[in-house]
Amino acid sequence: MRRARRSNGARVGCVGGPPPAGENGHVTEPPPPASRRALRAAVEKARPAPSAPRRAARRRGIVVLSATAAVLVWAVVAILFAVFAPGDTDRAGAPAADRAPAPWATALPVPTLQGATPPEPSAEAAEAAAPAPTDGICTEAALTAALAAGDDAAVIAAAGGAAAFRERVASGAAPCIDLADPERVWVVVNKQRPYAQLEYAPSALVAAGTVADAGHAILRTDAAAALAEMIAAARAAGAGEVGAQNGYRAYGTQRSIYAAQVAQRGAAGADLVSARPGFSEHQSGLAVDVVPCDPACGTLDDLAGTPADAWIREHAWEYGWIVRYEEGYTAITGYAHEPWHLRYIGADLARAYREGGFHSLEEFFELPPAPDYAD
Repeated sequence: MRRARRSNGARVGCVGGPPPAGENGHVTEPPPPASRRALRAAVEKARPAPSAPRRAARRRGIVVLSATAAVLVWAVVAILFAVFAPGDTDRAGAPAADRAPAPWATALPVPTLQGATPPEPSAEAAEAAAPAPTDGICTEAALTAALAAGDDAAVIAAAGGAAAFRERVASGAAPCIDLADPERVWVVVNKQRPYAQLEYAPSALVAAGTVADAGHAILRTDAAAALAEMIAAARAAGAGEVGAQNGYRAYGTQRSIYAAQVAQRGAAGADLVSARPGFSEHQSGLAVDVVPCDPACGTLDDLAGTPADAWIREHAWEYGWIVRYEEGYTAITGYAHEPWHLRYIGADLARAYREGGFHSLEEFFELPPAPDYAD
């Protein structure tokens, strides 16, 4: 359309409507581009800047979102790997143990949430995971029958022989074998292992020999028979005559002997050479003190260094006897060297004792040393 002009030549209108009016009614023209940029800068300058706490909160939010995204990504990767990973063999049929792990599966750790700890297993789960207890040889019919019959030799044979018996008892694989049972040849009595019944007495005792001016000795039937064979063998070998001076000692006798030793040597000295009542091997009827009787019977102190002493150390085991308190083993047995104190453990166990190079029953059955009393 043609523009209309006023008489003064000013532009008064155009197609599309009148130009905008200012605050005072005057018509205003749109600002030039440069003026618009200045206006925008002024507006931005007037806008308040975000505070420091808001900036810190925004950064923390970004960090949390990033960590959460990483955890989710790795969780998805772990789930996909668990679902689609090959089993015991790969596609070519090779065992899984023979395959090298994929680098992407081993180079990067599986992410875990900071501070998270695995749950503790329940008592039921721990009990299920624990190995089941075993009775070892105690489930074998031949052994349990021999135990019930009181046949110690048959028990040892059923366990596979004396060496196997010792090993299984020492390792705990024979809980039915009670080393505290005084009726058994394998009983162990020391300063840490008293009799359960302080006034225990063996069921069968017989005379085992008489020594002039020293009374007589009585022993369990099996021990007495083995002692007679040993004395006869020593005599035949030219080692001289051996006499049995002390065998079974009742609880009351032990009290009298120990009290006399304390009066003579003091408590510490008495404990090295005499057992307290209820702690003596003599009470089992399986221990004997021997003396040389060539030509006349001497005292206990007369045995050391004699032909009988040397022969006993080398051959007593053949008849089921061992020297219970050897020289140099006081720290284990609790007693000074007593070459005269013999202990019957039966021919089978005595052979295993000798062949194994043992020097105390504590070592033989892998028991703790007993140098002192518990009190």
